[in-house]
Amino acid sequence: MISENVHALALLAQGSELDLFKLILASSILSKAVLLILLFFSVFSWAIIFKKFVGIRKLRRDSETFIRMFRKSKRFSEISTACESLRNTPLVEVFLAGYEELEAQLLPDGKSHAAAGISHSPTLKTINVIQRALSRASSVELTKLERNMSWLATTASVAPFIGLFGTVLGIITAFAGLAGEGTATMRAVAPGIAEALIATAAGLFAAIPAVIAYNYFVHQVKEFGSAMDDFSLEFLNLMERTFS
Repeated sequence: MISENVHALALLAQGSELDLFKLILASSILSKAVLLILLFFSVFSWAIIFKKFVGIRKLRRDSETFIRMFRKSKRFSEISTACESLRNTPLVEVFLAGYEELEAQLLPDGKSHAAAGISHSPTLKTINVIQRALSRASSVELTKLERNMSWLATTASVAPFIGLFGTVLGIITAFAGLAGEGTATMRAVAPGIAEALIATAAGLFAAIPAVIAYNYFVHQVKEFGSAMDDFSLEFLNLMERTFS
């Protein structure tokens, strides 16, 4: 079986150029299995990259709109109403968490001062509880933003090694076939080495975009984390101005 693969690869090398697709078809079953694994990693990674890139664009656009609206508004009730149309941004979830806790603390007689927009004589139990609610909501939203990024990190770190594994198998197969045939000319060796190196190239093809995308998304997540921290401070400032 090994000698047959080497012979088929040697026939492909007789032309002036090596047909990559035919070379893959003539490769061994193990080499094809490695390439299929790498193809799966690559396709799934590209799907994640595309989905997260589109999602982050929506998040950034809605976040900018929400921040402008938040800074212009003087009433929590107005902001809460506008949140329904801007659910793509994590800032909305942070705001709603703080707003819910704020309403729960306001007195007296069960009426919500926050919903009514009243800015005089409210009573707050403690600001620390609201700070914890904002922090907890920010942590939850960061976890959502980081979803599927572990797959990109795994692809970036594992794919080159899978490709290297395929290369080693290909070289072993090539030299085993040459030993069986008893020939060691360049024309006989080159096709087997070329087949082996395809796995390395495929591993790099899967890993390089994953590395670039992972670093880009990590940077975006950090920016959103900073934006949520800054928004939490702005929320507390507006709360103190309105209810103090």
